[in-house]
Amino acid sequence: MKLLLLISLSLLGWLSNAYAQDPATDMAIAAKRFLQSLDANTKAKAHFKFIDKERENWHFFPSKFIQPKGRKGLSLKEMTPAQKILAHGLLGSALSHRGLLEATDIILLEQILFEREGSTFRDPELYHVSIFGTPDTLGTWGWRFEGHHLSLNFTLVNGRVFSNTPSFFGASPAKVFEGKYAGLQVLTDEAEKAHKLFHSLSKTQKKLAILSEEAPRDILSGQDSTVNRKSFFPPNGLPITKLNPKQKNWLIELVHLYAVKHRPEVIKQISKRKPLVHPQETYIAWAGSLNLKEAHYYRVQTPDFLFEYANTQNDINHAHAVWRDFDGDFGRDFLADHYQKAHKTQMLERKK
Repeated sequence: MKLLLLISLSLLGWLSNAYAQDPATDMAIAAKRFLQSLDANTKAKAHFKFIDKERENWHFFPSKFIQPKGRKGLSLKEMTPAQKILAHGLLGSALSHRGLLEATDIILLEQILFEREGSTFRDPELYHVSIFGTPDTLGTWGWRFEGHHLSLNFTLVNGRVFSNTPSFFGASPAKVFEGKYAGLQVLTDEAEKAHKLFHSLSKTQKKLAILSEEAPRDILSGQDSTVNRKSFFPPNGLPITKLNPKQKNWLIELVHLYAVKHRPEVIKQISKRKPLVHPQETYIAWAGSLNLKEAHYYRVQTPDFLFEYANTQNDINHAHAVWRDFDGDFGRDFLADHYQKAHKTQMLERKK
């Protein structure tokens, strides 16, 4: 019996490795197919040079509130049925099943808001696709899928090293209480898991972890292309070294909720370079009430990453959750290293 179990586990492991597909390859194939489906007019909206400043011009507001002329890229509304399928295929090349379901729920919330408010800018088809550079399995390029409360940004370098930040998921309403979608909840796990962790803290731990009894209006990192390090360093809050083993596990589970929205292969490549939870230099902080029915905010930060959550608006039913890389949003740090090495190689070749 034990031998059969070992054989089964070994077979499962082999199948997993044999059929695991490199996400960079999947992204490049999906992006190529999408671009091939476009005519000259739609391609002009969707396709940018890799060095275009638009690549770092991300927003999680509705397009109406983005100045000067709204959100760039090609919207689902402007796509043919076939192009919409290809756009969703591109999205699926990067997200996990959980992430894809959550992204779908967020888009659905726009329809719920439209039915409630009647505002024309509430539209589940106002989500845009942008491709930066030439998609290639060995190339350097990027892409974005973005609309209200959803901004997913991916950068690939030499077809291997890539960034998935900023990664933003929002929800309004976070919980649907009426209508045919009653019971739908988005981002509640991120709140409940954090509440469990912070509620478990001792009085001494809470003195360090709880920064203020008043929550900020929103996530502090905002929508800037670069996170303002002065707002987060030196770190405030409770260090991981002052958590007990159970609390450390809860912290890891909390960060996992942000990571698990993406394909495991994506997270594996990112965490190889930078640990999602640093064993000594991770800090947790809370602001606002520990009652989830009142305004609250928390963050987890490491030397590399920032995970932020806020639920302070619309009767505490409007949540924002973001994953940022202090130095590497849009692959900025790896691109700098990549170009520096390329420059050194060119200089050496000239000397020869």
